[in-house]
Amino acid sequence: MAEGEVVEERVYTVPLRDAKKAPLKKRAPKAIKVLRQFIERHMKAEEVKIGNDVNERIWERGIKKPPSRVRVRAVKYEDGTVEVRLAE
Repeated sequence: MAEGEVVEERVYTVPLRDAKKAPLKKRAPKAIKVLRQFIERHMKAEEVKIGNDVNERIWERGIKKPPSRVRVRAVKYEDGTVEVRLAE
């Protein structure tokens, strides 16, 4: 996805409990927003690119029941872009 040299790589367990406070039909989109905000805050990112595998994990039980937490690997590049993938 992103280009350039890797500056930093970290593994996080991101709590998505704030998404559980949203209305039923808005929980999975809210979980994506919570994840993006968490990564921006912790990696001091200018742009966050969420991988397809992370998106599928959040949406796998539908819009109403996103997971309470998700473990991700965040890779920061020289240009300030952070790419987020599932941690193995």
